[in-house]
Amino acid sequence: MTFKKITSEKQLKLTANTIRQNIIKSLVEAKSGHSAGPLGMADVFTALYFNVLKHDPKKPDWAERDKVFLSNGHICPVWYATLAEAGYFPITELMTLRKLNSRLQGHPHYWEPPGIENSGGPLGQGISIAIGAALSAKMNKEKHRIYCLTSDGEHQEGQYMEAMMFAGNNKLDNLCVVVDRNNIQIDGDTEDIMPLEPMRAKYEADKWHVIEVDGHNIKHLIDAFEEAKTIHDMPTVIIAHTIPGKGVSFMENDYQWHGKPPTPEQGEVALRELQEIRRQIEEE
Repeated sequence: MTFKKITSEKQLKLTANTIRQNIIKSLVEAKSGHSAGPLGMADVFTALYFNVLKHDPKKPDWAERDKVFLSNGHICPVWYATLAEAGYFPITELMTLRKLNSRLQGHPHYWEPPGIENSGGPLGQGISIAIGAALSAKMNKEKHRIYCLTSDGEHQEGQYMEAMMFAGNNKLDNLCVVVDRNNIQIDGDTEDIMPLEPMRAKYEADKWHVIEVDGHNIKHLIDAFEEAKTIHDMPTVIIAHTIPGKGVSFMENDYQWHGKPPTPEQGEVALRELQEIRRQIEEE
């Protein structure tokens, strides 16, 4: 048995909006954590968990499940909010984010809660974990797919570039990487600090199939994931162009929200804005 897909684009948008609101609530309660990246990736996570993945929240260790690895572990509030919304654990547990003895720490910890496929922290390492899983699956002739979510900033890591070469050289066509191309990192704009362009050409040179997409258009994201399933003899990367802090006007495109939470007062403003967006979606 697999998780029932949501096929309605409107319902998927509403789901992403709910996830964003829960991100804000959990960050306000935690009084620490990252805001920009989690809000920016809510549409990608919604597309994955509510339409694309083969998974079962009631049986999270199902051997045939697709596996998701998060390389930029600091955006885990969106992973937690998505897993809770999908039914992996109670939504109320989101309010324990970053608290002592909570399963929801500031960076993900393997299988705490179920659905967390990798521990994360040091940038640049998650893609290597995902590549190992993809290579193992191919060697064992397993049919599930491997997905890895990464940041653009971690492409500045040497380990990441070596991983790109390895995956292409080994024709890991069961691997799909999503790059959160939001153009920011903790201390400024990526192109000011260590330019990453031409990103597409670098992946193509390393024998990857490249898809570029608006990271907030859920239909286009789903189409990109489905295209990736048809590609043979090379891994796929989806470069998702996103807006950091998406949905909250005072956070959008401001790198200073990379690593801080909203205050209770800012959280109230953010929730009002997201609730207005929800009203507009409902009226579509």
